[in-house]
Amino acid sequence: MPMRAHPLLPFAAAFAGVGFLSLMDAFMKEAALLIGAYTATVLRAGIGAGIIAPFWLARGPAWPTKAVMKLHLTRGVVSAFMALSFFFALTRLPLAEAIALSFVAPLLALYLARVLLGETIARNAIIASILGFAGTLVIVGGRIGAGGFDRDAGLGLAAMLFSAVLYAYNFIVIRRQSQVAGPVEIATFHSGIGGAVLLTFAPFAWVTPSAPALLPLIAAGALTVAGSMAIAWAYAREEAQALVPIEYSGFVWASAFGWLFFRETVTLPTLAGTALIVAGCWLVTRRDAATRNLPA
Repeated sequence: MPMRAHPLLPFAAAFAGVGFLSLMDAFMKEAALLIGAYTATVLRAGIGAGIIAPFWLARGPAWPTKAVMKLHLTRGVVSAFMALSFFFALTRLPLAEAIALSFVAPLLALYLARVLLGETIARNAIIASILGFAGTLVIVGGRIGAGGFDRDAGLGLAAMLFSAVLYAYNFIVIRRQSQVAGPVEIATFHSGIGGAVLLTFAPFAWVTPSAPALLPLIAAGALTVAGSMAIAWAYAREEAQALVPIEYSGFVWASAFGWLFFRETVTLPTLAGTALIVAGCWLVTRRDAATRNLPA
């Protein structure tokens, strides 16, 4: 079987993409704590566009059609505010717990895929999402039981929930984009449009970046491109409802990076929740091969 035709490759690409983006989150938390979420988000988008755009232009591509450009613009605008609210939340919450809270987005996206894309929801996908969401409840419950939320945590929670709503819709746009544009084009317009949208607020929110913030920002820009391309490749080859639960693996990555970067500890509820999340991710890959819809 040719490597590109292997049925598990989209899942592997999605898993790797989530890992890249989780590491990016850690670098972005570091940068946002230094120069603020707004400036860090704008610079990440600019750096990402600067990295990927030359590869797209080198192909001598035709400009996207009106319909495709509409998708790029929609995702760029949605992603701009999704990212800004998400990175603000990272400055108020531990990395792993912030990621756990964001898992409400894949659950919403599963059903948005039914409404907006007409996908039939397989029973395994429903069970997997329930397991993943139950894992997040265990984690958040452990956090509340350990000491509750102060004002900063409350702001972080509100920002994360707002980001999650936008993220859910973002999944649907990714699925549509991946059917009509390649990963390099998608990554180029995703970073470029998102950065341009946020730049309109520069007169009110811009902070001159400090030198220590530049290295994590460059790393975050590169990881954004890598993660976006991997996920776009996966969504072009597998249904959204099947790949959405793979997002739950982000908690495993976030737990590791939270400890490595910020010495954030992993509690027993965190481990229990992670077990449920991983179980959900495993379950969704066990679908009958006859239900797959892979391109030739």
